Amino acid sequence: MKDNLAITVRNVGKLYILGEREPYKTLATSISNFFGYKKNKIKDGTLKPNTNKFWALRNVSFDIEKGNVVGIIGRNGAGKSTLLKILSRITIPTEGYVQIHGRVGSLLEIGTGFHPELTGAENIYLSGSIIGMKKKEIDEQFDKIVKFSDIEKFLDTPVKHYSSGMQVRLGFSVAAHLDSEVLIVDEVLAVGDAQFQKKCLGKMEQVSKGEGRTVLFVSHNMSMISSLCDDGILLKNGEIQTSGPVDNVINTYLNSDQVGNGEIIYKDHHPGDEKAILHAARVVDATGNPTVNVRIDEPYYIEMEYELLEDNMRVYPNFHIKDSYGQYVFITADSVIDYYSSKKSKARKYISRCKIPGNLLNSTTYYISVALVSVYPLHAHFYLEDLLFVTVHDPIEGILTRPEGYSGPVPGSVRPLLEWSLI
Repeated sequence: MKDNLAITVRNVGKLYILGEREPYKTLATSISNFFGYKKNKIKDGTLKPNTNKFWALRNVSFDIEKGNVVGIIGRNGAGKSTLLKILSRITIPTEGYVQIHGRVGSLLEIGTGFHPELTGAENIYLSGSIIGMKKKEIDEQFDKIVKFSDIEKFLDTPVKHYSSGMQVRLGFSVAAHLDSEVLIVDEVLAVGDAQFQKKCLGKMEQVSKGEGRTVLFVSHNMSMISSLCDDGILLKNGEIQTSGPVDNVINTYLNSDQVGNGEIIYKDHHPGDEKAILHAARVVDATGNPTVNVRIDEPYYIEMEYELLEDNMRVYPNFHIKDSYGQYVFITADSVIDYYSSKKSKARKYISRCKIPGNLLNSTTYYISVALVSVYPLHAHFYLEDLLFVTVHDPIEGILTRPEGYSGPVPGSVRPLLEWSLI
């Protein structure tokens, strides 16, 4: 491996047998294997024919230089988390090999690497020892870890009693502060609050640019990936579709069929109950075409196509908009009740459309939950969380300079264009 490389991946593939667990070496499996029992295998040791196989990764090769920050993107099921688990040595590849220079600190899932019965303090030492640190080294970082994670009051409490947010705070703090040359972080940061996410992003920038550590980061937030990462890797169906400068990779992703066309259609199995079902949901632009990518200054619409199966129903379609941190930006409840309060509908199909004006939401990715609700009594006929997403982008950011001389991103979930006067 070249001296300037932190990670080398060559022809890596990962095969899963659907319905099977990873073959961990336990006492029970060792005993059963000794007596010749190996599930899904025949006498010569090969897999049974007709076994349901799934390649989560195939033919994956790349190099990452020391000190580089690399964003790994792709739709759900593309193989991102599997790749990170292989790089973190949580699972082994079926084929190919990985070479990593130095220790690896990772945060992939809530509680990864923690023993639930041990306290927060004990788990800090456990995590450090797992990556090969000595007690003296962990002692030197202990106070920093505790201060960053902000869990000092619960340090002597077993981790099994921590909330998901507390586990993420401790997990990231341990991974970021222990002496590892490579830091790997999955989308799990979305569980944390917005303030802690900002803190984590600052720490990742510090360890990469200030300390020269290598960072691999998975996120669906393209603005976050763009601002933090130097390079990107785009995965599709377990294979690398493209890699290179991060903005080029993001543009390829946003303009590919990976992100879909902003439309979900149900043909066979419809979400809903005996009174109402969902046929489709979509985000459309001003011309009525489905989209997942809109300009910050242009309006777009969220549509829900549903069918009422009874007459005289009083229902309220509802959309919940969350930002890329998982925080609610708004829900449409108040405005939709004002519009639908006097309407009793007949049994037929309907399309409800909600206009999102331009110059309202900031430039990032938003996730849209879809619901249809009756009141008196309150009842949800269907509710699909994060069914759609849309990325709002500002074409001026990073390309042109505003008259005021600033062209960077603006903080906040909303970014309304307000009227001003000088009195």
